[in-house]
Amino acid sequence: MQNQASGGLCTLNESAREVGQVAMERQKQDIPFSLDPKSGVPYYKQIILQVEMAIADGRLSTGDQLPTVRSLAVDLQINPNTAARAYNELEIRGIVTTQQGTGTFISDRKLEISQVEREQMLEEITRSMLTKARAYGFQVSELVEAIQRIENQED
Repeated sequence: MQNQASGGLCTLNESAREVGQVAMERQKQDIPFSLDPKSGVPYYKQIILQVEMAIADGRLSTGDQLPTVRSLAVDLQINPNTAARAYNELEIRGIVTTQQGTGTFISDRKLEISQVEREQMLEEITRSMLTKARAYGFQVSELVEAIQRIENQED
């Protein structure tokens, strides 16, 4: 009888391990969250937009796990309440689901971002970078060279 009970416990522990492994496999890649303190956009909204963009362009898909609120807050050096607010808003919109004790996962809701929206976002990022580079006296050609050099280093 005792042997049978411990066998059942082993099976439960093995099942829990398998669930953990599946969750880890689903966390295929962390999206590199980045916050711009000068944009005027609240941090929680920047996080939401980055998650939405990652879903729309396929970097995140149904079942992928997001970092924990705590780890996101530490990585971005923000208040955990800010990260929690972003996740809460994503959950209200049906973009993520939170499973207590397991984590926050991308839901099966489809998101699409139009080409116009993507171009506007890229233009905003580029304008900001160009303005900063010009303020330090760099030419556009130097900026392009630096971007290409960095991209080649990351490959």
